Amino acid sequence: MLDLETQVAPRAALLDRLRALLVDHLQLRRAVDELDPDAPLFGSGFGLDSLDAVELVVCLETEFGIRVGDAVALRHAFRSLNTMIDLVLAERGGAA
Repeated sequence: MLDLETQVAPRAALLDRLRALLVDHLQLRRAVDELDPDAPLFGSGFGLDSLDAVELVVCLETEFGIRVGDAVALRHAFRSLNTMIDLVLAERGGAA
Protein backbone atom coordinates (compact mmCIF):
# COMPACT_ATOMS: atom_id res chain seq x y z
CA MET A 1 0.00 0.00 0.00
CA LEU A 2 1.31 3.42 -0.95
CA ASP A 3 1.70 6.04 1.70
CA LEU A 4 -0.47 9.12 1.55
CA GLU A 5 2.29 11.47 0.39
CA THR A 6 3.11 9.21 -2.56
CA GLN A 7 -0.54 9.24 -3.60
CA VAL A 8 -1.04 12.99 -3.15
CA ALA A 9 2.19 14.21 -4.77
CA PRO A 10 1.14 13.58 -8.42
CA ARG A 11 -2.20 15.34 -7.84
CA ALA A 12 -0.50 18.32 -6.21
CA ALA A 13 1.99 18.62 -9.08
CA LEU A 14 -0.80 18.49 -11.67
CA LEU A 15 -2.84 21.03 -9.72
CA ASP A 16 0.11 23.42 -9.78
CA ARG A 17 0.56 22.93 -13.55
CA LEU A 18 -3.14 23.35 -14.32
CA ARG A 19 -3.45 26.46 -12.17
CA ALA A 20 -0.46 27.99 -13.98
CA LEU A 21 -2.00 27.09 -17.35
CA LEU A 22 -5.26 28.80 -16.45
CA VAL A 23 -3.52 31.95 -15.31
CA ASP A 24 -1.01 32.06 -18.19
CA HIS A 25 -3.00 30.78 -21.17
CA LEU A 26 -6.47 31.97 -20.24
CA GLN A 27 -5.21 35.12 -18.56
CA LEU A 28 -7.26 34.72 -15.41
CA ARG A 29 -6.75 37.73 -13.23
CA ARG A 30 -6.18 35.80 -10.04
CA ALA A 31 -3.19 34.54 -8.16
CA VAL A 32 -2.43 30.89 -8.83
CA ASP A 33 -3.02 29.93 -5.20
CA GLU A 34 -6.48 31.58 -5.26
CA LEU A 35 -7.80 29.01 -7.74
CA ASP A 36 -9.92 26.59 -5.71
CA PRO A 37 -9.51 23.09 -7.18
CA ASP A 38 -13.19 22.33 -6.52
CA ALA A 39 -14.66 25.56 -7.95
CA PRO A 40 -16.57 25.26 -11.23
CA LEU A 41 -14.46 26.24 -14.22
CA PHE A 42 -17.44 27.72 -16.07
CA GLY A 43 -20.27 29.97 -14.94
CA SER A 44 -20.12 31.32 -11.42
CA GLY A 45 -16.78 29.65 -10.61
CA PHE A 46 -13.87 30.89 -12.70
CA GLY A 47 -16.21 32.34 -15.32
CA LEU A 48 -14.68 30.55 -18.30
CA ASP A 49 -16.57 30.45 -21.60
CA SER A 50 -16.67 28.27 -24.73
CA LEU A 51 -13.54 29.83 -26.22
CA ASP A 52 -11.73 29.06 -22.99
CA ALA A 53 -12.94 25.44 -23.28
CA VAL A 54 -11.28 25.18 -26.70
CA GLU A 55 -8.07 26.59 -25.23
CA LEU A 56 -8.25 24.03 -22.40
CA VAL A 57 -8.57 21.20 -24.93
CA VAL A 58 -5.49 22.52 -26.76
CA CYS A 59 -3.60 22.77 -23.46
CA LEU A 60 -4.47 19.18 -22.55
CA GLU A 61 -3.20 18.03 -25.93
CA THR A 62 0.01 20.05 -25.97
CA GLU A 63 0.98 19.98 -22.29
CA PHE A 64 -0.12 16.46 -21.39
CA GLY A 65 -0.49 14.62 -24.72
CA ILE A 66 -4.15 13.86 -23.97
CA ARG A 67 -6.87 13.68 -26.61
CA VAL A 68 -10.43 13.22 -25.46
CA GLY A 69 -12.83 12.30 -28.23
CA ASP A 70 -15.85 11.71 -26.00
CA ALA A 71 -17.77 14.97 -25.51
CA VAL A 72 -19.54 13.66 -22.40
CA ALA A 73 -16.23 12.69 -20.76
CA LEU A 74 -14.76 16.05 -21.69
CA ARG A 75 -17.73 17.93 -20.24
CA HIS A 76 -17.35 15.97 -17.01
CA ALA A 77 -13.58 16.58 -16.91
CA PHE A 78 -14.08 20.32 -17.29
CA ARG A 79 -16.22 20.70 -14.17
CA SER A 80 -13.29 21.69 -11.93
CA LEU A 81 -9.54 21.52 -11.65
CA ASN A 82 -9.88 18.30 -9.63
CA THR A 83 -11.91 16.62 -12.39
CA MET A 84 -9.30 17.72 -14.93
CA ILE A 85 -6.63 16.15 -12.73
CA ASP A 86 -8.68 12.94 -12.62
CA LEU A 87 -8.76 12.90 -16.43
CA VAL A 88 -5.02 13.51 -16.80
CA LEU A 89 -4.17 10.82 -14.26
CA ALA A 90 -6.56 8.33 -15.84
CA GLU A 91 -5.20 8.96 -19.35
CA ARG A 92 -1.60 8.69 -18.14
CA GLY A 93 -2.21 5.57 -16.11
CA GLY A 94 -1.88 7.37 -12.78
CA ALA A 95 1.55 8.87 -13.47
CA ALA A 96 2.12 12.57 -13.18
